[in-house]
Amino acid sequence: MSVSERESGAVTIIDVAGNLTQGAAEDALRDKVGSLLQRGRKNVLVNLGGVPYMDSTGLGTLIAAHTTASRQGGALKLLNLTTRLQEILTSSKLLNVFDCFDDEETAVRSFSAPV
Repeated sequence: MSVSERESGAVTIIDVAGNLTQGAAEDALRDKVGSLLQRGRKNVLVNLGGVPYMDSTGLGTLIAAHTTASRQGGALKLLNLTTRLQEILTSSKLLNVFDCFDDEETAVRSFSAPV
């Protein structure tokens, strides 16, 4: 799995490619989000379009990252969920926990939208 970051204004987009499973993959994503929050980059958009499979550990990593960002006054949102990832989030009743988007521009704008 690979994890890379890019910025769009005040939003940091994390592009994830490969399976999000236990081990180095989940560590890489957790470390990346933690690093961003420490640097004051509190608006995080995780692009999961390149993730064909996620296990329960990967799901736990997303939940932990979402919780950590929220506690630090930030937000973590998801982009480009594959059909399989949507099914996982739906069956675990977590789809409504995350703000999910299919369009990057709309997702980036959502961070500055009034609540």
